[in-house]
Amino acid sequence: MTNVLEVRDLGINFGGLRAVDGLNLDIEENQLYGLIGPNGAGKTTVFNMLTGVYEPTDGTIKLNGQLLNGKKAHEIARLGISRTFQNIRLFKDMTVLENVLISLDTQADYGLFTGILKLPKFHAQEKAMEEEAMSLLSVFHLEGDAHKLAKNLPYGKQRELEIVRALGTHPKLLLLDEPAAGMNPQETQELMDTIETVRKQFNIAVLLIEHDMKLVMGICEKITVLNYGTMLACGTPDEIKSNPDVIKAYLGE
Repeated sequence: MTNVLEVRDLGINFGGLRAVDGLNLDIEENQLYGLIGPNGAGKTTVFNMLTGVYEPTDGTIKLNGQLLNGKKAHEIARLGISRTFQNIRLFKDMTVLENVLISLDTQADYGLFTGILKLPKFHAQEKAMEEEAMSLLSVFHLEGDAHKLAKNLPYGKQRELEIVRALGTHPKLLLLDEPAAGMNPQETQELMDTIETVRKQFNIAVLLIEHDMKLVMGICEKITVLNYGTMLACGTPDEIKSNPDVIKAYLGE
């Protein structure tokens, strides 16, 4: 199986603090991968380096063999990494459909002149993007909410909309940062089903940060555990659950 993401000896300093040190990751195409660890372990910092928010102090990040170091966040998004956030970052006063269309705008290839004059190519692409947006929403059963304001959706649906919007950039790797945060057990189960559906239907790899161990152990094929910015363990869910270092540092003795 080909690796979609290869991370080697990744590290970052914030002043005198070594936030992440010597991290290695290999994520295969279409793989569900978990990144877990206590609060402050460096998980979101890793996401920020993968998406170009932070520039690593050392190490390399490659997406399908292409070096990402030094690239801007929007360049990395176009190359195929998309993400959601711990705190939902929707455009709350825009409709559900408009939130998705914004992400699809990165796929538009008409020029400024065509857009201003609204030439036939503009209308054709706008129609195609709206059809694609509705198709994406239907995967999550959100098509009936397309014209509602995003802020009026229930919490669980807002989480799902954020995933839909991330999919609009046509990612090869989807990063989910604590997607089950604030969800009740039923919503969490629905989210697990949704993540499986996304992986299969869109044939993409998913890297997941999550504190809900039932979710992580239930869907991830491989897990890396961080502790104080360093890799504590890496393996299958069964290997992680039985690892004494992980049990002591994170899962509880």
